[in-house]
Amino acid sequence: MSVSVYSRRRFLGLAGGLAAIAGLNLVGCGGAQPAGPADAGSAATASNLSGEVTYDGASSFQALVEASAEKFMEKYADVSVTGSGNGSGKGLTAVAEGTVTIGNSDVFAETKLDADKAAKLVDHEVAVVGMGPVVSKNVKVDDLSLEQLKGIFSGTITNWSEVGGENAEIVVLNRKAGSGTRATFEAAVFGGEPNEFKGAAELDKSGDVQTQMASTDNAISYLDFSHFNPEKFTAIKVGGVAPESKNVLDDSFKIWATEHMYCAKDADEATKAFLEFMLSEDVQGSLVEKQGFIPVSKMKVKKDASGKVTAI
Repeated sequence: MSVSVYSRRRFLGLAGGLAAIAGLNLVGCGGAQPAGPADAGSAATASNLSGEVTYDGASSFQALVEASAEKFMEKYADVSVTGSGNGSGKGLTAVAEGTVTIGNSDVFAETKLDADKAAKLVDHEVAVVGMGPVVSKNVKVDDLSLEQLKGIFSGTITNWSEVGGENAEIVVLNRKAGSGTRATFEAAVFGGEPNEFKGAAELDKSGDVQTQMASTDNAISYLDFSHFNPEKFTAIKVGGVAPESKNVLDDSFKIWATEHMYCAKDADEATKAFLEFMLSEDVQGSLVEKQGFIPVSKMKVKKDASGKVTAI
């Protein structure tokens, strides 16, 4: 398991940490608006803010969280931010069980957790990201329909010649169950139909997909736009629409997700402050797009937990 640790100063010892937290007036992580800031109070302006923020979850936007953490700790030297990207399912389970303070997810919590557990969490929608199919550099196919993707990722289409390519067996590199990227991809491609096809491999993280795609001929997988790397593999069109952020804004490109950061309703001040920072102009103003994501405020449509898309 890869772990990223970002800290401007060694975290307080247990006794000191408890004393510091006890001195703060802790309130809930969020209010009634799921996409709103962690709290309308002054968590992000506390001059003596200290503590530890821990997260796990989606690897798709881990780089955005890491970059934001660096900026956050330039302001709050006594806060430590430690995180991993082990998949949306694990992140949601971890925050629900209290083993981390934030669970990052490509999908809504209610799609992965029991209703009672999901109801105890507060959602912060920090960005939108497109996700699309990628193929090996030797593959000549540059456009697939959703129906063709369904055939490939269900195992009914097995040769590139069946979709306009050369006579070569298709190597499907899938993501493991629990991956939010997989859930998003399958929701767009399969709708509500179940799919048990595993492919040649089921990989843990976006970085694993990048590595395997770069070293495997005749392969296909899927990644979020921020992990596209044209030197290692080729991102292809879906139904004639290019995998570009501008095409996600109005749902012209169909495979996309809102990036969620969940916390408990009784989260500590450091966690609240970091989530407020994620929704601040410091992050939303430039860092989101710099990292390859789309600010939620620029979207012309929104998607609910059932996958229904409506105009904003």
